[in-house]
Parts: sequence; structure tokens; C-alpha cells
Amino acid sequence: MKIVVDTNKCRASGNCIIACPIDAITIVNGAAVINHDSCDLDGICIPACPHQALDFDEK
Repeated sequence: MKIVVDTNKCRASGNCIIACPIDAITIVNGAAVINHDSCDLDGICIPACPHQALDFDEK
């Protein structure tokens, strides 16, 4: 499982970066990017996104 970014919805608001307590998110080329090696999958970034661009991917 991992957290994924829907780049069609992401508007790079930065809210997910602020919400992430372990700094596992950056903005690259106008969209959020999750560092999956650092991400602890707590999911706190998901509701922080005002554009609903983040979600869990069960794959």
C-alpha cells in the first residue's frame, strides 16, 4: 500500500506538506510528490488536501 497523488487534481497548495510530520512530500513541477521511502502511511496528508488529490493505493 502507498499514498498516491492524482496529478490531474493536485494544485500544489502545499497543505499536504504542512500536514506531513515527517517531511515526506515535496512539490515538483507543480504537483505533490510522495517520498515512499520516508512515508509512514499515517494518511494525515489525505484530508489536508483541499482538492482531494491524495489517496491510498492498495496495490
